[in-house]
Amino acid sequence: MSSNFLTAEWKNLIMANYIIDPKKLKPFLPAKTELDFFNGNAYVSLVGFMFANTKMLGVKIPFHVNFEEVNLRFYVRYNDKGTRKRGVVFIKEIVPKPAIAITANVVYNENYAFKPMKNLLTKSEDEMKVAYYWRNRNRWNKIKAITELFTLPLLLGSEEEFIAEHYWGYSGTKGKTVEYEVKHPKWEMYPVKSYEIECDFSRQYGENFSFLQQQQPSSVFMVKGSAISVSKKRNL
Repeated sequence: MSSNFLTAEWKNLIMANYIIDPKKLKPFLPAKTELDFFNGNAYVSLVGFMFANTKMLGVKIPFHVNFEEVNLRFYVRYNDKGTRKRGVVFIKEIVPKPAIAITANVVYNENYAFKPMKNLLTKSEDEMKVAYYWRNRNRWNKIKAITELFTLPLLLGSEEEFIAEHYWGYSGTKGKTVEYEVKHPKWEMYPVKSYEIECDFSRQYGENFSFLQQQQPSSVFMVKGSAISVSKKRNL
């Protein structure tokens, strides 16, 4: 029997990354994990991307195969008997498919929300435009990037590598923590020429993140993505 709960392709992941006061993340930190830092800074990222060819337990669910996701996440570490695992914790994940949201909330104790969404992908001779839109309280939010058509490797030791190279997910409430592994090859990125972010952070994610409304990201980049697999959960 496969150890994977979900398989899919993740495509064109726009990642907008913000330096944040670690104290703002402590209320969301699952038990047994600690914050992961890059050059002494804690980060939170707004990420938009496409799911494609999605299967749960090897089965495609009708009308839940190809869809958008936008999430707000931060970065943690877990010491597993001397093995240092670098992972992600999600503040909230937004999808347009109710079955995905319900299943993730129940099985993985995640904070998924079901919202109307749409996406844009266009290419010209010299650039690509990618955007993800989601509606919250009758307002459309978006994350958009205009990129080069070529990809570059993630540089070892760079902020981009730190953001993209986390292969574990953690969630938890009331002192209980769930762990799952996300497997994929090392990604390459499209250089971003310009970007647009219109997000009501306060209404969408709470007052702890309202400051993002005025703060400029420290970096914005887009990774090409790949096939991925999400393992079945493990209780720590």
